[in-house]
Amino acid sequence: MALQRTWSLLLLLVLTLLGLGLVQPSYGQNQMYQRFLRQHVSPQETGGNDNYCNLMMQRRKMTSRQCKHFNTFIHEDIWNIRGICSTSNIQCKNGRMNCHEGVMKVTDCRETGSSRFPNCRYRASASTRRVVIACEGNPEVPVHFDR
Repeated sequence: MALQRTWSLLLLLVLTLLGLGLVQPSYGQNQMYQRFLRQHVSPQETGGNDNYCNLMMQRRKMTSRQCKHFNTFIHEDIWNIRGICSTSNIQCKNGRMNCHEGVMKVTDCRETGSSRFPNCRYRASASTRRVVIACEGNPEVPVHFDR
């Protein structure tokens, strides 16, 4: 009886360790998804002006060590953005085939020529345009803004 209980506990321990090993890769993917959300998703805002870019780039920690030269904020619900991941695969700039495209409302923030860290300054450009994002995982989630 004690031997059977020992084997049961050992089996449970092995399965738990295997489960932890299988979960680990999705942790990295989740980190990339969280970074994508922080850097690119702003559904409640409409953006479109320089003050928006200056504030959001700072709030989203893209001016902490240096001025990020360019960033795009998507003004859509996260479920609409995730829906892009279910469209046909296209080639990313890096050559991988895990990119997808769709049309979204965006604000592009481009660093101005006079901008110098730590006083990063940006010029805004709002539009509705085609975006390309890389998706990974099962279910697929956006992990990188390609273009």
